[in-house]
Amino acid sequence: MASRWLPVLVWAGVIFTLSSIPSLNSGLGGWDYVLRKLAHMAEYAILALLLVRATGSYAWAFALAVAYACTDEVHQLFVRGRHGSPLDVGIDAIGVLAGLTLKLRRWSTGS
Repeated sequence: MASRWLPVLVWAGVIFTLSSIPSLNSGLGGWDYVLRKLAHMAEYAILALLLVRATGSYAWAFALAVAYACTDEVHQLFVRGRHGSPLDVGIDAIGVLAGLTLKLRRWSTGS
């Protein structure tokens, strides 16, 4: 049980820590926005994969990952230099779906 949930907790901690950083601006102009949103999607794709491993359910993995995305955006409301955004929850949900889709495709091909 712990071997399945510990990676989820550690990764959630990584996301929480990154969300606690006041500014993640890379100085790359317009590319900065794109790279940060891609990072959001990747973070949540990984979280979804860890959650499906822990729960054994794609539906639960999706629901828990999106719920965590919501709490993450609320957390950012309290971090100077950050803001919570429903748009970011949507971007995170796309990452969750991407991670789960990759897992389903890999599973369906027997890999």
